[in-house]
Amino acid sequence: MLWRYLMSCACGVVVFLAMDGQKLMGEEATFWVYYGTYTRDTSRGIYVGKFDANTGRLTEPELAAETRNPSFLAVHPTRPLLYAVGELAEFEGQRTGAVLAYQIDSQSGKLVAINRQPSGGTGPCHLVVDPSGRFVLVANYGGGSVASLPIRPDGGLEPPACVLRQEGRSVHPTRQTAPHAHQINFSPKGDLVLVPDLGLDKVLLFRWSPADGQLTEYDPPFVTVPAGSGPRHFAYHPTGRALYVLNELTATVCVFECASGVPTRLVETVSSLPQDFSGSNTAAEIVVHPTGRFLFTSNRGHDSVAVFRIADDALKISLMENVSVQGKTPRFIGIDPTATFLFAANQDSHNVVVFRIDVESGHLTPTGQVINLGSPVCMIFRK
Repeated sequence: MLWRYLMSCACGVVVFLAMDGQKLMGEEATFWVYYGTYTRDTSRGIYVGKFDANTGRLTEPELAAETRNPSFLAVHPTRPLLYAVGELAEFEGQRTGAVLAYQIDSQSGKLVAINRQPSGGTGPCHLVVDPSGRFVLVANYGGGSVASLPIRPDGGLEPPACVLRQEGRSVHPTRQTAPHAHQINFSPKGDLVLVPDLGLDKVLLFRWSPADGQLTEYDPPFVTVPAGSGPRHFAYHPTGRALYVLNELTATVCVFECASGVPTRLVETVSSLPQDFSGSNTAAEIVVHPTGRFLFTSNRGHDSVAVFRIADDALKISLMENVSVQGKTPRFIGIDPTATFLFAANQDSHNVVVFRIDVESGHLTPTGQVINLGSPVCMIFRK
């Protein structure tokens, strides 16, 4: 059997699909699931459980590593290593957050701490391992900066090799008075780094040098979204032809046409909310189904997953439905490694809810599978 490998831009989730579209079955369909959390309530750090893609069932999560506010996680592409942000305003007496390195125990799934380093700015909220497996890149929301940290031979981290800080503001009187880098990730080819900055209403573009971990401005250095939108996260279409940018403040998706992974033209901006909704809401996460036919985003306030159909050319999307997440404040949504299930991690109701994806229509159906976990923020899967 020939297999196809896909990597999700939103969360680093490893996905294996058969070329004939059938999902993995049997023993190979069991995965470790790691959960990043906020430790302000009942959570104590990073948690781990198992997911059986044959049944759609999650085991109850267990504490894998105790640490403060490990809100976002990333796994190494080839080694048993996991990295986490410490979403902090101060670390070891400095005005910075932290990046933490862990060894994964293959038998228990538990994490063994290797070391930790400053993140190059306050409030780190997102990180990713570069395709070469030699660096961890991190976005610092509070500090408005991005940084790259070399990975040592033992999997630990060196201090930042590169830190870039932005300047400026946009139109929102409280949320856009300074730069706020909210995600950092790669284009499909791996040579371009994109950073949605909520405070600037820009998606910043950088050239990536895997030889020395340096980030330099691309030409052009950014693309813009409508003023006051607050870009938060992005996802590429599997063909690379389109980039979808989720805007937190307006709960909209901007569709950009791309050439070789570089966004070149804003095609349209589409709301993720029903027309009759008038309450308070912010958008949080975006993910594209590996078939390239559907796009999902999460709404905090409306507390729903917005399901979009993607046109055949990838450049148009249409809102089909909003599905209740059966909880409060879905900070994260993600698709399992077989592309059969969608998960909503509800931060303020302290639960994770599982939905089955109809691969023909994109419709989401609750499976009845719900686990309890304090303030979940992120989920990643690993074999």
